[in-house]
Amino acid sequence: MLNAVFFDLDGTLADTAPDLAAALNDLCIENGKDKISFETIRPVVSHGGNALIRLAFEYPESSAEFMQLRQRFLDIYNARLHNSTNLFPGMTGVLAYLEQHHYFWGVVTNKPAWLTDPLMKKLDLSGRATCVISGDTTAHKKPHPEPLLHACRIAGCEPGQSVYLGDAERDIQAGRAAGMLTLVARYGYIEKHEDPLTWNADGIVDTVTEIVPWLEQLNTEND
Repeated sequence: MLNAVFFDLDGTLADTAPDLAAALNDLCIENGKDKISFETIRPVVSHGGNALIRLAFEYPESSAEFMQLRQRFLDIYNARLHNSTNLFPGMTGVLAYLEQHHYFWGVVTNKPAWLTDPLMKKLDLSGRATCVISGDTTAHKKPHPEPLLHACRIAGCEPGQSVYLGDAERDIQAGRAAGMLTLVARYGYIEKHEDPLTWNADGIVDTVTEIVPWLEQLNTEND
């Protein structure tokens, strides 16, 4: 019987792409570059800040220029963290369902805590989540299983009775390595060349409204 559901943050729980795209384009303007279309930026968001910088600039990741651009990007993003970010439509109902049915739920993200914590607060979720595991909470980030195993320890649940929901292959890799069931959020930030069917997840949902029926079906099968 499932008793815990953990979410990736960007592209799974919350639609953060509008603010991240705006921050990247502000950085482009600062550096005399043309803006990048939202349609181009959106699928890259799940791959993190480095991927967004690579999208706009050609410096090697090991260069001082790259690191300076990355820090400036994060500072710009931090200043507009919640201007246009919201939970995905229908997610409020999913969280209410989990709470009403006594599931533990939490967030496991590679986003650093100095960005994750204020965003969770602005989304009014800080006091509701059983745990919030950021990219710097443990020694390893996803796809390593340690952040998910840490989430289970805090929640007091077994990995085998938990589901991890994410929109990137590393999310599924981390969940499988932790011994959890895994669910792909195909409504999230997935690039055209990526095929979630090859990620070996336990399920795929194309909309937020499919999450609860998937959980209910799984629990029915395991009764």
